[in-house]
Amino acid sequence: MAPQPTGSRKRRVPAIEAAAASSSLQGAAPADGEGPLLPKKQKRQATRPSLVHYLKGREVGARSCAGLSSFEGELRGYAGQKLPELLRERQLALGPLNKVFASQWLNARQVVCGTKCNTLFVVDVQSGQITRIPLLRDRGVRLARAKPSCGIHAIELNPSKTLLATGGENPNSLAVYQLPTLDPVCLGDRHCHKDWILAIAWMSDTVAVSGSRDGTVALWRMDPDTFSGSIAWHNDAGLPVYAHIRPRDVVTISRVSTNPSNCMVRALAYSHKNQELGAVSQDGHFYLWKDLSTLSGLLFTRLPYCRENVCLTYSEELSLYAAGSQSHVSFLEPRQPQKDIWALCAREGVTGVRSLSFYQHIITIGTGHGCLLFYDVRAQKFLEERASASLDCSPLGPARKKLKLTCGRGWLNHDDLWMNYFGGMDNFPNALYTHCYNWPEMKLFVAGGPLPSGLHGNYAALWS
Repeated sequence: MAPQPTGSRKRRVPAIEAAAASSSLQGAAPADGEGPLLPKKQKRQATRPSLVHYLKGREVGARSCAGLSSFEGELRGYAGQKLPELLRERQLALGPLNKVFASQWLNARQVVCGTKCNTLFVVDVQSGQITRIPLLRDRGVRLARAKPSCGIHAIELNPSKTLLATGGENPNSLAVYQLPTLDPVCLGDRHCHKDWILAIAWMSDTVAVSGSRDGTVALWRMDPDTFSGSIAWHNDAGLPVYAHIRPRDVVTISRVSTNPSNCMVRALAYSHKNQELGAVSQDGHFYLWKDLSTLSGLLFTRLPYCRENVCLTYSEELSLYAAGSQSHVSFLEPRQPQKDIWALCAREGVTGVRSLSFYQHIITIGTGHGCLLFYDVRAQKFLEERASASLDCSPLGPARKKLKLTCGRGWLNHDDLWMNYFGGMDNFPNALYTHCYNWPEMKLFVAGGPLPSGLHGNYAALWS
């Protein structure tokens, strides 16, 4: 046994001497980088990147280095998969507001929301302070005045986060505000929708699309001159002045259903990579438009589940649309129309899917029964609870439980309708009509309210 290590040391002597000779040559190499020093540096750079290597590279701005971009994508995917099980709820008090339908992050602390009672407000998720934003009013008196109880169903920020589009005081009109000041820019109240705006999407910083309950889709172009200044215009009374605009184009979706109420445009989603606009109607039809100037149709198909299709989202990474219905989430890949549309069952009671969002390969599902579900599209399964993931995975072992975040009670108005028609039931689940992530801060804002239309209440919480 003893001679073996001795022999090993003898065999390593030439290598050591060669390394010493190489070291002496490197010391004599010129300072301009010629000689054997450069190949050794290149060899060290070719090592497989690790988390430390990625963070060090990001500190010096080396985002374009080889391997860092793919590693960053893997890191985001891992964060999207692991974050949900770490989230904890902190409810926010909204007072007597009724049902939050839409929300978007403005910055790390503020979320802008729209409600069924037609209130636009900003909530500070740290202090809980609520600031109401004045709604934009139509010019003159309209003959067909929309019902004031329908509310604000959509809020969207343009790609540069300099403009915000939502509904006006008349929910048939499109209101645009400047960010971060929330000064009014313009109001689309001329020759357009005859019913409530239910969906909005931005195609660029100055082009927006709105979908309405009357079954129409309108294309809007904002004049950069109206919001290029940093000071808002006011009249002699000190009230803000804004432009009144009309859409560049209006199209009506195909009315396949005999019931006009089912032909409403419930949700929109835009693909910036493919420059395509997707829409879903309540009766379960999917529409795709390509031409941004005339909204010419590209694709029309029927989804497998046609009841209460109320939300739509798009994944740029997967080139995949997802539509939420009463009990399922249907996935559609427009790049491969020959493939069948596939769906997953997201049934929680019979209350349906109310909100959807993509991040990497994880889709978050807000239900009408007060809980959040998380589905891994790549693995084609729901995320599982940490405790159940360690159980026996054999066919005879216990069934694994899917990860489910159950939301709190929120606030419910105990009025006569609640007492007479719902028997005074106090623990009523909230429909999660909206949710939005703040991924740099690893936070999730969730909001909604009671699902029955007659009940008055709200729910809002920060999950972090």
